[in-house]
Amino acid sequence: MNHFSIRDIENLSGIKAHTLRVWEQRFKFMCPRRKAGNHRFYDNDDLKFILRIAYLYNKGYKISRIATLTEQEIHNLAVDVKYDRENHDIFVNWLMEASIDFDQKRFENIFRTAENTLGYEELVLKVVFPLLNKIGMLWLTGRVIPAHEHFASSFISSQMIIAIDKLNAPEQDNPRKVLLFAPHGEYHEIPLLFMWYLLKKNGIPVAYLGINTDIEVVEQYCYRQQVSELYFYMITNLVNCNLCDYVADLSARLPGKQIYFSGSNTCQVRVKPQNVTVLKSRSEILSFSGSEPVYS
Repeated sequence: MNHFSIRDIENLSGIKAHTLRVWEQRFKFMCPRRKAGNHRFYDNDDLKFILRIAYLYNKGYKISRIATLTEQEIHNLAVDVKYDRENHDIFVNWLMEASIDFDQKRFENIFRTAENTLGYEELVLKVVFPLLNKIGMLWLTGRVIPAHEHFASSFISSQMIIAIDKLNAPEQDNPRKVLLFAPHGEYHEIPLLFMWYLLKKNGIPVAYLGINTDIEVVEQYCYRQQVSELYFYMITNLVNCNLCDYVADLSARLPGKQIYFSGSNTCQVRVKPQNVTVLKSRSEILSFSGSEPVYS
């Protein structure tokens, strides 16, 4: 059983900690247990309950009405929703619940429903990435064990590989060929797989080196095979490595290649070599992949 602080609940539900305290005092529900130092803590069931309340609240239900409902009635209202392209947040919450419970069958069913409702690209952008951000946040703070992240990411990765395999192979005379990799120390593969999917969908050939790739491997490949661009993605901090130094080293080794990268650590790079481009926004990433930057 996991224990969550009120700040964890705030980050996951989007409801401010102050608001949660007010609701607790005024309506006498969502009352957490307390540790010896009188600090609130919440368990798995509390988190799922608050996620459902947050969903209803954000859909226009007044908290005074929600407070009069039983837990089963709240559950029924949160489940009995219309599936449409604007309802991606409910899929995030449901997948979060299934991940915390390690409920494989439910996770798969929700994933399929979300894909059929939103389409594959919106599923990844508006459901998968927000879900992994939430789970990753809890993992980094020690609120969930790594198994929760692996539970979700392993299934999502397998589905991405299937989606990539279903796409038609690009024409080899395309002037672009993109080398995809994640640097040494980076083990998050899903953003890299999604870029592979987008490039292949748009007819752009890809060479895929995968995660945790040494810079020497990247250099050797580029000297032996023709590629027009390199793209890497980084979320975690490189072990014993400064990102600015890494980008400068990669640029110096491959001065004739255009290098692109994105990820949560892009803000660390203040000075970029001339052949390096940082893709900071979703629209820039989609444009690089040959997709129309239509998603907000």
